[in-house]
Formats: sequence, C-alpha cells, structure tokens
Amino acid sequence: MKLTVVGGGSTYTPELVDGFARLRDTLPVEELVLVDPAAERLEPVGGLARRIFARQGHPGRIVTTSDLDAGVDGADAVLLQLRVGGQAARERDETWPLECGCIGQETTGAGGLAKALRTVPVVLDIAERVRRANPRAWIVDFTNPVGIVTRALLAAGHQAVGLCNVAIGLQRKFAALLGTDPKDVHLDHVGLNHLTWETGVRLGGPEGADVLPELLAGHGDAIARDLRLPRPLLDRLGVVPSYYLRYYYAHDEVVRDLRTRPSRASEVAAMERELLAMYGDPALDEKPPLLAKRGGAFYSEAAVDLAAALLGGGTGSPYQVVNTLNRGTLPFLPDDAVIEVQAAVGPSGAAPLAVPDLDPLYAGLVANVTAYEELALEAALRGGRDRVFRALLAHPLVGQYEYADALTDQLVAHNREHLAWA
Repeated sequence: MKLTVVGGGSTYTPELVDGFARLRDTLPVEELVLVDPAAERLEPVGGLARRIFARQGHPGRIVTTSDLDAGVDGADAVLLQLRVGGQAARERDETWPLECGCIGQETTGAGGLAKALRTVPVVLDIAERVRRANPRAWIVDFTNPVGIVTRALLAAGHQAVGLCNVAIGLQRKFAALLGTDPKDVHLDHVGLNHLTWETGVRLGGPEGADVLPELLAGHGDAIARDLRLPRPLLDRLGVVPSYYLRYYYAHDEVVRDLRTRPSRASEVAAMERELLAMYGDPALDEKPPLLAKRGGAFYSEAAVDLAAALLGGGTGSPYQVVNTLNRGTLPFLPDDAVIEVQAAVGPSGAAPLAVPDLDPLYAGLVANVTAYEELALEAALRGGRDRVFRALLAHPLVGQYEYADALTDQLVAHNREHLAWA
C-alpha cells in the first residue's frame, strides 16, 4: 500500500507518522511519500519520520520529494494537509478582519473565506494530477476550510472525503470523563465542518443508550471550560457545541479577546520554528511533547481509521465522522452540500447515517452557513470582487454591507499574489 501526504513538510506530519507506525496492523503502509516544495521543512520532517518508523520497527519505506507527480504516482490514497501562503497568510487572516470588528480566524468569517480563495484552486490542481496518476486513489482532505475544499473536490468529480479532528477529540474527552474505551463512545455529531453539535453520546454504537444528559449533569463544568462557554448555556441547549461555536455564540467577547493578545498564528509560527529545530536532531526518534500544543490532536488515529476503511482494511467501527455529500441527510439543505456527520465508511465511500430532525436553533445557522459556503466556492472557482462581497454579506459573522465592502477590499489587498483574477 502506498500513501502520499501532500504538505508532508508540515510540523503536523510526525503526529501522522507516529499513528502509521503504531497502527500498522490497521493500515499496513509499505511506502509513505511526503511531498512538499519547501526543502527546509521537508528534510528535517522526513528524517524524523524515518527514525520514528525505525524505532517502532515499522518495515515501511519513507520517501521525500518536491515532485508532486512522482509523489502521487501509484498512490492508493493521498492525504492533503497544505497551507497556501503559510503561517504569514494565516497571520493576516487573523488580524485584518478585526479592524471591522469581525472575527479574525483562519477557517471561518472573512479570514476563512480568504483561506478558501487561496486554497481551492491549488487543491483542485493537485486532485487532477492525482486522478491522472491513479483514478482509483482516494483523496482525504484535512486542509481547511475542510467543508468548502471537500465540496470543491466532490463537485469536480473526485473520489474524496473530508476529515476533521474535532469529533475524535470530543470522543476521546467524553470517554475519559465516562471512564470507558473511546471505541465504545458513538457521537450523534451533526452540522458542517467547524459548525457542529453533539446531540447525543451513545455507548456501544448508534443504537446504544444516550448518556449525554448524565454527561452534562456530572461533567458540565469541565466541558464548558474546554469550550470557553458558560455552563448555563450548555444546560439550556442540552447539547455540546464544538468550540468553534464560540465565534457565533460569543462573537463580541471573542473579538475583544483577540484584540488584546498575540494571534494564534504568531504563537504557532514560533512553535513551528522550535519544532523544526527539534526535528533536525538526529537523536530524536519520537514525536516531542511540544507537538501536542501545535493542534491536530488524534489526527493520526482518525486518518488511519478513515484510510483503512476506504481502502478495505478497516477493523474497527464502520462508523466515522466525515465530511461528505448531504444527499438528503439534512432535508433542508441541497443534496450537493457537504455536511459533517457520522457515516458508514467503506471502499465505496461514505454513506451518512440517518439524522433526527435538527432543532431550528441549529438548522437555521447550518442553512445560513451552507449558503455562504456555496457562494464562497463560487468565488474561489470564478473569482471577482462582487462574488467575494456576496459571500461575505451572506456570512452570519459579517452580514452588514459596509463591513462586507470593507472586508472585500482588505481580503483582495492581502491576498492579491494568490488570486489569479485580482
């Protein structure tokens, strides 16, 4: 089995490699190819990756290359984890929206739109080259904004599934609070990427007993602290929102907070410099503890489970939280919308499980953001200032024409080098 990671020079990659090494019975990788144009990152990451495999006795071969076509040639699955523009672009995404009093964040709001406009054309070019190399290869997208990028891939006819680590992180957290094995915890997870709610927490599978009320009653304070939302709000909702809902439920509070501290991008950039220096140490043969602070917790486990299921080798639960086509799952959305839900995953792809009627409190926001994502994809594919403006005007975190106008100008000014039409 050959797997290729595009964006293999990411500081995330040792987390992924560690998962491949530990879980080799689930996903027997014979060749792992790390593709990245940045040699200064790829060399230390690739060296550490080989040492991790060697320490854990993994017989697989690790190849590093800047040649995308060679890297994807013959691959059974291709994982995308790239960041167009690097941390410098992320830094801008997180700062200029604040000038209009709007959230500065890399996956939602105006910053998220900027990232989508930079990313979608690049990902579609990569996907076409994957299709030429092996039409049967699966593409697993971990590149944000996952929902919009996955929708672009599927709309272009690619064999693709989107992956996010929010659900697996909550599964692990709830399992620890309940004192049970994570494999026994099934989430009733519903919404869009970075806009989801856990409406049930079931033990043993989708038909198991729902222990969410007991979980909130016994551990609501701890869950609320992690989400940075007030405990009374969770009690009133009776569900667990993802931490990205804080940008919607406490927008003004978050803006005030973001204006008073360094951006997350600057923190991550400093962390990445330190990590890359560590990775260059020939004595290091395991992922360092600092990597846990970088983000992407449990990404490797989720990626291994998903790739194994898609390639016909899954041995665990057939159900996984993924980003895939709606196809009537949420009846108030178009069939070609991309939703994030539990699905039965196998070699034929992901088939969403049935979802009970969604409370209007959540369905309304999901419908609104889905409309924004449709407009965002149109702007990414076709370009033009007016399309950018329309997407921003539709976004519930922007919504006012004066803000949308000003943010459009800022977005174009800060991203001109990445926008072919600008």
